[in-house]
Parts: sequence; structure tokens; C-alpha cells
Amino acid sequence: MTATAQLIDDELIARRRLAASPDRVWAAFTTPASIAAFWGGSHAIVRPGSVTVDLRPGGGFALDTVAADGATHRLAFVYVSIAAPRELVFDEPATGLRTTVSVHPAGEGADLTVHQRLLPPGLRTSQAAAGLASVLDALAAHLRDIDEGS
Repeated sequence: MTATAQLIDDELIARRRLAASPDRVWAAFTTPASIAAFWGGSHAIVRPGSVTVDLRPGGGFALDTVAADGATHRLAFVYVSIAAPRELVFDEPATGLRTTVSVHPAGEGADLTVHQRLLPPGLRTSQAAAGLASVLDALAAHLRDIDEGS
């Protein structure tokens, strides 16, 4: 199964069923090493040493992405609310983008929804939707790699 993403006006919603518990999915979204492993999806890499996490409302996380052309971008987010292990809400102050990550038990795994609101005009594209879907697919691969390494 692969992720799906739907763009509706200034909102982007991506979904994926994962073969991991909600606790493991939560940990992937809140630990620097895991964020670095999947955040870039298929379009960028994240420098592992660049990821910082201060997991509390008002805290945040930041990371550096490196695109295929070598361009580096610093992304920084501020946590709005944290309800482990089911919901994480964070804003990107530079653009006003709000992201809600929802994790729900589903059989022996979890259903993941990433809902982005207030997308800036430059992110209201099919390319952005495909990029977010690729991030969720990269997360699934990361979780699978962890399982195979155990």
C-alpha cells in the first residue's frame, strides 16, 4: 500500500496505513534520528545532525533538507498541541502552514493522516501533494527497516 494525497484549495491531506503501532509511529515523528530518516521523502535528504526536537507546546523542531541540486533549506516548526500517541499539531511560522498528524490504531498497525492547512500558494500543487505522499511512504520504509534490523 502507498500513501494517497488530496489537495483541496489551501489544504493538503495525505493518508497511509502503516504496519507499526501508534506508539512507534509517534516515536518516528518525535525523535531526531527517525525524523532525519524519512522527512525528505523522495525529493530531499535530511542531514541527521541538523534535526532538533523540543517536544512541548511552544517548543518545536527544526531540520535541514538538501535537495537533489544541493540546495539546503532550514525548516523550523513550533508545536501547538501534543496528545501522545494520537495527535501532533505544529505550525511553520515562516509560511503560516499548520500541520496536524493523526495516528489511529488499525488492526496490528496504524492509520496515519497528515492534514496541512493554510498552504501558501506555492505549495498548492500536485507536486507538493506527491511530495507529502512520498514522505509517508518513506516513513513506512523507515519503520519496516527498523523491524528488519531488530
